[in-house]
Amino acid sequence: MPTDLLADSLDGPWSLVLMSLLVVVDAFFVVIPGEVAVTALGALAVTTGAPSLWAVIVCAAIAATVGDVCCYLIGRVVGTERWRWMRAPRVQQALGWARRRLDGGTATVLFTARFVPFARLAINLVAGASRIHPPRYLALVALAATGWAVYQAAVGAAVAAIVPGGPLVAVPVSIAVAIGVGLLIDLVTRRRRT
Repeated sequence: MPTDLLADSLDGPWSLVLMSLLVVVDAFFVVIPGEVAVTALGALAVTTGAPSLWAVIVCAAIAATVGDVCCYLIGRVVGTERWRWMRAPRVQQALGWARRRLDGGTATVLFTARFVPFARLAINLVAGASRIHPPRYLALVALAATGWAVYQAAVGAAVAAIVPGGPLVAVPVSIAVAIGVGLLIDLVTRRRRT
């Protein structure tokens, strides 16, 4: 019975809408679990067949692109120093890091930053403030978001395919794996910076 309750609560079009909303908001508020939602629905897609894995990937990619573009537009319209929080030393340090990285290779940075929450916010704000050509930016961000969506959904799908027990087991295990991979990426990123 708990398996049916979990599947019923995450099944249907509202699950995709909720996941998409979490992914968009995750672009601004990095504590929002956008990645976790995509991974959980990827696991659910394999264990129950609904929503379809392709729908999860497409919705997640579109939502991630929209969130990043919103950050780009904020950077383009507002800049990176208008609000007090933007002038804080740590934020300015992160924005300076983002500027240096964007100067070194826009495509590489946009793809890499898609997987690092705070870096993603800084990179997209600076990309807007730097007035990177919008069509080029949109193409790169859409590709990066699609790669990220495929990866996140695939983690959930792979765990669900390997771990027996249906959605009641696959969803929490896939979430734990996604969090673990995220922590590993953060650790590697921090070590590379120092």
